[in-house]
Amino acid sequence: MLDRFTQYIDASPRTVESYSKAVRLFIEWTRQNGITQPRREDLLRYRDELAATHKATTVQTYLIAIRQFFKWTAAENLYTDISDHVKGVKVQAQHKKDALTPTQAKDVINTLREKRTPEAARDLAVVALAVTGGLRTIEIKRAKVEDLRTLGSYTVLYVQGKGRTEKAEYIKITTEVEKLIRAYLYTRTDATPGSPLFTSNSNRNTGEELTTRSISRLIKAAIVEAGYNSDRLTAHSLRHTAVTIALTGGMTLQEAQQFARHSNIATTTIYAHNLERMNNRCEETISAALF
Repeated sequence: MLDRFTQYIDASPRTVESYSKAVRLFIEWTRQNGITQPRREDLLRYRDELAATHKATTVQTYLIAIRQFFKWTAAENLYTDISDHVKGVKVQAQHKKDALTPTQAKDVINTLREKRTPEAARDLAVVALAVTGGLRTIEIKRAKVEDLRTLGSYTVLYVQGKGRTEKAEYIKITTEVEKLIRAYLYTRTDATPGSPLFTSNSNRNTGEELTTRSISRLIKAAIVEAGYNSDRLTAHSLRHTAVTIALTGGMTLQEAQQFARHSNIATTTIYAHNLERMNNRCEETISAALF
């Protein structure tokens, strides 16, 4: 049955794998608990047990997959939909990682500028591109030299975002960032149009495409070297930094959504709510009246 369900799912391979895993875990849970004919109350119990041991986002992902599974079984007249009206768990609308302030971001860039090695040139180009373009690590990994193109009077980089199957979107490359990328490419002898924009310098896989893990590591190392060592500051913090600076700089919510390539503006709204809270001066007003 599970094989038929996975064939039915019209989604990316990664989503299919995620859904299959979630359904398999639920089926295994029913077996361990001696449940041969799962009912709605069994699913509610499973949800609550998951919520006690997993993050809310993980629970939601599992429940979405299970709902899809039982909707399919009902449509195929294989089993009743026991997930009908089963609510998910509440996911707080906040980011798991922090953004850097503009001063902190400059420190990271300037720390890399002080080095004079091909690896530092690459890392500087990666960081500058990530923080000005709001790029995800997967978008950096997928970038090819040929994706740097001229569009009108701009140099742009076409990107293949999360959940996308082609490079239909682009970010504009500023003059300052383009100089850093070109300086890095000048250090390479293998920068052909079809080669990765950023490559590994390690002995084992020199010239090969950087993995998302490698990109995360090099960005994290740059942040730490600049003096900002926090579990809440990671490669994804550069994306948060980009969107935050755009909004504080006067860009509209719609402009920030388009820039960040958010499919849902609700994701962009989280940034706006955070900024509104930071600009709320209630604490300062109260303190000034009391002390």
